[in-house]
Amino acid sequence: MLMMARREGETILIGDDIEVVIAHIGRSRVKVGIRAPRELAVIAREVKLVREENQAASARSEAALSRLITHFRPAASSSPRSGR
Repeated sequence: MLMMARREGETILIGDDIEVVIAHIGRSRVKVGIRAPRELAVIAREVKLVREENQAASARSEAALSRLITHFRPAASSSPRSGR
């Protein structure tokens, strides 16, 4: 990991296309701006982790729902109904 000291308003370049700007330095937080091509996804790591957890939970829920539907679906009768 590369560590750099930067002041407010200074930038860090990543390759030719990505620029990280130190927008504001507060008491306990730093605001960072990122300029990158539109086709490049830029998201907070926490957002990615939550998305992955939600997708995993959704897959488990889908499998459980399929089992429930199969369990509660009326069994098809093998004999034709009598016409009484």
